[in-house]
Order: sequence, then structure tokens, then C-alpha cells
Amino acid sequence: MSEQQGEREYVLGTGEDELSRLALQHRLWSDAAHEAWKRAGVRPGHRVLDVGCGPGFASFDLAQLVGPGGAAVGVDESAGFVEHLRRQAAARSLGWMRGCVGDVQSLGAAVPEEQARPGFDLAYARWVLCFVPRPQDVVRGVAGLLKPGGRFVAHDYFNYESMTLAPRRESWAKAVAATAASWRARGGDPDVVGRLPRMMEAAGLRVTHLAVHQRVARGHDSMFTWVDTWWRVYAPKLVAMGLLPGADCEQLIRDLDEVKVSTTDFAVLPPVYEVIGERVG
Repeated sequence: MSEQQGEREYVLGTGEDELSRLALQHRLWSDAAHEAWKRAGVRPGHRVLDVGCGPGFASFDLAQLVGPGGAAVGVDESAGFVEHLRRQAAARSLGWMRGCVGDVQSLGAAVPEEQARPGFDLAYARWVLCFVPRPQDVVRGVAGLLKPGGRFVAHDYFNYESMTLAPRRESWAKAVAATAASWRARGGDPDVVGRLPRMMEAAGLRVTHLAVHQRVARGHDSMFTWVDTWWRVYAPKLVAMGLLPGADCEQLIRDLDEVKVSTTDFAVLPPVYEVIGERVG
């Protein structure tokens, strides 16, 4: 549920509280990330690119996987997040890790030539394509930076609006619809993976893997914190945008509180799709 956009528009901010939220989010989804990287064949000595890296939590893992014989580069529009990545890379003695401030829709300009040569073995993007107005430009840019045989691993949304509480609550359904509307109004697409295989093919990437991660969480599960935190921050913003009535926001918070102490109710989380494309030629 993270939104990798420019620092001025970043929906949850770039402060310490958001760093903590993103750190938890990465830990909750790191099993899926590592399994996908393993499937894509990442190994020591590889050169990897983290597209829309945020503060770099996935980047750090990738850097440790490729080791000092490889290279890890993270790109994000938030100068604050990239600075955090750079500080942490230095603190963790990851001298083969670099952070670049730039638009992921213009990767050729964002990644300096000396860091782009001789191409990347792996590129990774998680919850990035659904928020940018031109995801096809991101895919095309990634393809241009990969070595022949290099792979692009993407985790993103399709059928986002299928997420729900069980039993269903009207407040949740309204908040989900309003969220999807807010993303689309800014050029995003909560169903972007439905178009992603065609984008990859058009960019010269052969889709080698397609899967979905569908998770459920009870109120006391750590995974429930993922959606609970999101709604407590984003639902009030939907009210400010005029997309969600204040009364519905208040009811949503009450419903979340109810699920957190329930022994029976649970949340069906938005399905996260996994796509791997390999550069042909």
C-alpha cells in the first residue's frame, strides 16, 4: 500500500513515522520479495536496480544478496528517502550501493551512465506502477537498462477493489472505492497488472512468471497492521479530498477497532500480483 510518488505528493509523508510503517510493510512482505528474487535467479555478483525504492528497505536486502562483487542502485523521486538510503548504506558498510533521485518514468535520465553500465541483471518494482501516470514508460526504461537475459520483477495490484472485511462492512467498501477513485484521479491505476504483461511484451520483455499473493489477516495478526495503519492515515485524507464523508471515515475506524478485538472477523487483503519479465536479445 505504499505510494511511491514525488516527495511533495507522497501521501503518507517522509517522516520517521512513515519510515517505521514502510519498514514494517517490507518485513511483512519480504518473504514474497525474496522468493521472487530467488525465482529470478539473483545471486552474488549481480547488478540490481530497485525502481521506486523509497527509503531503501528492499534495496538493502538486494545489496546484501549481491554482495560487494555486485552493485545495487535505488531510484526514487523523494530526496529525503534517497538520503536515508545513502546514510544507511554507509552505516551498514554497503559500499556497492547507490541512491539516485529521479523520476522512475525517466529511468534513463535518473540513473547516471557510469552506474547503468554494463546493464542490470535484475530490476525490482513494488507498488510503483499502480501510482504513476505512465507505467509503460517505467517498463520501457527498465527494459533499456537490463542486460540481455536480465529480469524485471514486479509486485503490484490487480483487482484491488476486491479487498474486504469479513463479514463485510459498508464503511470499508466505501473507503476502498474512494481510494481507487483518488488514485485514478491522479493518473494511477489500481488494476495496472492487468495491462503489465502487454507492456512488458511491447518493451521487449518475455513474461516468464505470473502469480498472485492473496492473504487474509485477523485483527491480532501482524499483517492486519498493514491495512489498519493505511486506513487510519489515508481515510482522513479521502475526507479532505471530498471523496469520503466524515461519518463513513469515523465508522471505518470503529469497524477496524471492532475487528482488532474480534476472535472471528478478518480482512481479505488486496491481491498482490507477481510478474517476471526477461529481456529478449
